[in-house]
Amino acid sequence: MSDERHDLSELTHPPHHRAEIVFAVTSFLIAVILAALWSSETSWASGQPWSRQPGLWPLIAIVGMLVFGAGELIACLVRNARAGGGNVLVELGIWAKAGEYVVWFLIYVMAVPYIGYLPASVLFATLLAFRLGYRGLPLLLAPLIALGIVVVFKAGLSVRIPGGAVYDLLPQGLRNFLVVYL
Repeated sequence: MSDERHDLSELTHPPHHRAEIVFAVTSFLIAVILAALWSSETSWASGQPWSRQPGLWPLIAIVGMLVFGAGELIACLVRNARAGGGNVLVELGIWAKAGEYVVWFLIYVMAVPYIGYLPASVLFATLLAFRLGYRGLPLLLAPLIALGIVVVFKAGLSVRIPGGAVYDLLPQGLRNFLVVYL
């Protein structure tokens, strides 16, 4: 057992990151844009009480975004003034690396209609495992895990996902099985 003393200071006073100001400004600007568009994107039904209006919950959400976004923006400005911090561009570069997985996902989504849900899932699980540096047994398990996920979604949960265009090249019986179950 460790003699280190743990308290909640890591949660109540997290380390300062200078680039969090970019997030605060961006989220607050999005809230301002949503507030500006609210009246043109929602409606009020005549004869309905205010609690049953279709625009009520979007209004509550946008007001919350504005209030909490302004609070975060002010807090970030105060923290940046007090603590300074590191290079904003370096930290934004780290954030941008997460965009790689958005690209992987978009390619996967675009591949499913052509090669099918099962082949796309197996292929992309294996490629991502390889990209993340897995070798040996973990890399061999990636397609099996993808197969398990497909079986759970298609056969277990009966999620309907159209078959890939490549399925049309298969014999009718096999094609129907793959479309229905895999």
